[in-house]
Amino acid sequence: MPPVHDIAATVRERAARELRNRILTGALPAGSRLDLDAITEEFATSRTPVREALLELSFEGLVRVAPRSGITVIGVSSRDVLDSFTILGVLTGQAAAWAAERVTPDELDGLRRLAADVASRAGEDSIGEANWRFHQDIHRAAHSSRLLAQIRQAAHVVPTNFLTLFPDHEKQSLSEHEELLDALGDGNAEGARSIAERHVLEAGRSLADWLERRGDGAVAPAQQ
Repeated sequence: MPPVHDIAATVRERAARELRNRILTGALPAGSRLDLDAITEEFATSRTPVREALLELSFEGLVRVAPRSGITVIGVSSRDVLDSFTILGVLTGQAAAWAAERVTPDELDGLRRLAADVASRAGEDSIGEANWRFHQDIHRAAHSSRLLAQIRQAAHVVPTNFLTLFPDHEKQSLSEHEELLDALGDGNAEGARSIAERHVLEAGRSLADWLERRGDGAVAPAQQ
């Protein structure tokens, strides 16, 4: 029997990802009002998956959904970004350290192929997706389902178009991929941890500095 695909869930994920990207990069600044009907029309769907996407973003503290005032973007400040990327850096650093100790030869070969694929897409819009596949497989090589689940949640703070948005970061990122592969191949857990954590923190600083220059930031903090 062929697998059943939840189309509504797919639309919800796509809408949440795109709206999250716009908020994280300041394209939807704090204080913006979101029109449910306009979003529904943009994604050519019904209201249900869009409402679910907005509810997901409200749980992440990016929007406020109120019965009377509608949907308002809370946004992120540069400090929010640095805090979030610091947390993600710690998690990915631990994943890299465990991967250095647990990666199999076949997994390491696969990571080298993925790194080469990322490098081959330099300057292209598709580099972001290839880059995520590379890092996701490093996280899997840690062989810890609990850590992988934590990283997937924390990684929501990274815009999927990060390398497209910051092309100057691309060359440095590719160089760090090679350093990380060397550490994994040598079984150097602390070296892999340091490289992976630095990789994420530098990305966070780039995004935070960019938001600071744009003058974007959060309005009043989300109510818990």
